[in-house]
Amino acid sequence: MKRSVRAILADVGEPSAELGILFVGDQRMQGLNRRYRGKDRTTDVLAFAMREARMPYAICHMPDMLGDVVISAPTAWRQAREAGQSFDEEIVRLLVHGILHLCGYDHERSEKEARRMHRRERIILRALSRLPKRVN
Repeated sequence: MKRSVRAILADVGEPSAELGILFVGDQRMQGLNRRYRGKDRTTDVLAFAMREARMPYAICHMPDMLGDVVISAPTAWRQAREAGQSFDEEIVRLLVHGILHLCGYDHERSEKEARRMHRRERIILRALSRLPKRVN
């Protein structure tokens, strides 16, 4: 996962940036989604940018800290199964999505912004798929 995160950060022009990654259950994710987005349901990923004052899980305060990405592991598992892909692939997809949010992308702002964000996600995921597989 660390190698994927480094590649994503380099792709978005933040190669020296740091971020926190937190895995939670659906109940905790629902609580965060309700508190910070006003939506009383679970979701797959939330991103809390460092420049925002509402960060519940600020891991540290460093100049290169982008923020935190919170992923619901059970939701990621369900989505991976439904999409016919591995859990790891779904986690990487959610990390790309969350990191783009940390960089200012927002698919809920407008249809144009949604297309822009989804296009960038596809480009990054395609590039990640070409990385050599790690051999143990």
